[in-house]
Amino acid sequence: MGNFLKLLSLLVTLFGISACTGLTSSAEAEKISATGVETPAFTSPELDNPTNNQLAASIAVLLPDSISSARWEADDRRFFEQAFQAAGVTYTIVNAVGDARAQQTQAEQAITNGAKVLLLVNLDSGSGAAIIAQAREAGVKVIDYDRLTVEGPGADIYVSFDNVSVGRLMGETLQPIIDGLGLEKPRVVVLNGSPTDNNSSLFAQGYKSIAEPKFASGEWEKVDEQAVPNWDNQQALVIYEQILTAAGGKVDATFAANDGLAGSVISALKGQKLAPIPLSGQDATIGGIQHILSGWQTMTVYKPIELEAEAAADAAIRLLKGESPTSITSDTINNGQNDIPYIKLSPIAVTKQNIAETVIADGFRTWAEICVGEFEQFCPANH
Repeated sequence: MGNFLKLLSLLVTLFGISACTGLTSSAEAEKISATGVETPAFTSPELDNPTNNQLAASIAVLLPDSISSARWEADDRRFFEQAFQAAGVTYTIVNAVGDARAQQTQAEQAITNGAKVLLLVNLDSGSGAAIIAQAREAGVKVIDYDRLTVEGPGADIYVSFDNVSVGRLMGETLQPIIDGLGLEKPRVVVLNGSPTDNNSSLFAQGYKSIAEPKFASGEWEKVDEQAVPNWDNQQALVIYEQILTAAGGKVDATFAANDGLAGSVISALKGQKLAPIPLSGQDATIGGIQHILSGWQTMTVYKPIELEAEAAADAAIRLLKGESPTSITSDTINNGQNDIPYIKLSPIAVTKQNIAETVIADGFRTWAEICVGEFEQFCPANH
């Protein structure tokens, strides 16, 4: 893995691939089709060498949407492109635009076109299990990327962050701030992600490990708890506006499961002319960082997506070469039926105090993309 990452870094530098734009080259321009957003198949010139024939079979990346998080198109796509091009493998990247049936069609097409490994971010576990079953029948390996498929026998490998830890970081960061508000019984809202996304339950497990004892002891009051279908930010706005109205605007803090939902909370608060409250998020999106700097969001969880994509790309390439999943990782996670080999990564809590040392220092975000328009005033003078 270490040698692969060093090679990746060198080749990314040599070919001048930008890590900031998230755009493909003109030769790989995205096209919109009836089944989603697609990056056409890329073949490295290295494959002209007969010794590389083993890598001539392709890897297909199946992204879910751009609604649940901006990361899929802005970050994951570009990191996969960099990794596969540097390694000299053929690949395709498609996005189902939130349509589970379209994602199944994309998987079928990838298998028909000769893909030997699928990197899948499922839209729900039912459709994910169907894709895995179809792949198994065709002798194609499947990596569950970021989201675990909890129906059926499961994928060959799961690559993700420790998602319970993601939620726990939200809880651990907000808890002392809520306790420090000086209120007799702070009124707290819990805004969960999509009920069809297994990660939502894991995030909730994490922050509830901190919040529920507070509710049970009577130290905090739970105003309401709602899940947001499909992580849809517009639905989140409507849900949170209704919560605020029912509570008479008396909400002192909110656990929001990602930056998109946090943005909806902020819009609802501003719409009712209310002040900022302790508020969580995750994904370290540009919007999330901007809201933290401006004082409207307390924290986000930074999941170094480049490391996650590189780990998944490395696993896909090793599967393509015939390595067994258990030789790639010794950790496992149970999906309800089987223990799935698990490549587990660690998340990082980000607040206003450590933005520069985390997402900026890693090159995941830049001051140039954050400090625009109304947010310029909140940025460091020397950025």
